[in-house]
Amino acid sequence: MNRPVAYEVESGIARLRLARSSRRNALTREMLDFVLRSLRSAADDPSLTVLIIEAEGPVFCAGMDLAEMEETASLIDAEEVWLNDAQLYRDVVGALFEFPLPTVAVVAGPAVAGGVGLVAACDMAVATTAAKFALPEPQRGISAAIVTPMLFHRVGASAAAHLLLSGESWSAEDARHWGLVHRVVEPTELGQAVTDLCRSVTRGAPMVLRETKRFLHRCSAKKLKEQLNEAALVSGRARSTHDAREGLRAFQEKRQAHWDSH
Repeated sequence: MNRPVAYEVESGIARLRLARSSRRNALTREMLDFVLRSLRSAADDPSLTVLIIEAEGPVFCAGMDLAEMEETASLIDAEEVWLNDAQLYRDVVGALFEFPLPTVAVVAGPAVAGGVGLVAACDMAVATTAAKFALPEPQRGISAAIVTPMLFHRVGASAAAHLLLSGESWSAEDARHWGLVHRVVEPTELGQAVTDLCRSVTRGAPMVLRETKRFLHRCSAKKLKEQLNEAALVSGRARSTHDAREGLRAFQEKRQAHWDSH
């Protein structure tokens, strides 16, 4: 049985690849646990110079697996499980953001909800013209709380507000304009663009790259860990509401949600 996440290292470049394309690379607990363990192991590997996160298939990541989230509703300890799930995603985003070497998101297709958080947690992102970025959580009765501080950190308050509140998507060029993505290429050019970027990064001295990452965080991300901890609590609570149940059912049934709260 193939793993839903693959990890490999070649010539100092680590590749962490989401490999559940039949489900649009939606994130399950199993996938998040594998990603977290891989990141922690890679962080201690002195042979590495750069880490890439990428995905198989036409979709980069559809966010959290909503079917798994909905199944949790039937558990006796559902609220505790939802909180644990939110904290696991928080830990993955935090580990990716705090990874001691440069990180690159390779986005060949849509990045939705939690998928946006993975991109925002990376230092650099290369996207194809087929990529789109969206945070539809409010339309599903849940919160993009954990993505919020990461997105704010990357693009600022104005752009983050638009993506978080409007329900509209960004094209790859929109994302480049706001700073979430750094280069946009045609799909046929993606492999070469990533190779060129990694080659440029690996010309740097590994110890200097590590020190640069540490100093970047000291300069600009002092409160981010505290914000992510609070965000996990907000995200976990949001999943337990009636709106969340209605929103997820409506999404699965492909109908308009009917909200009780205003």
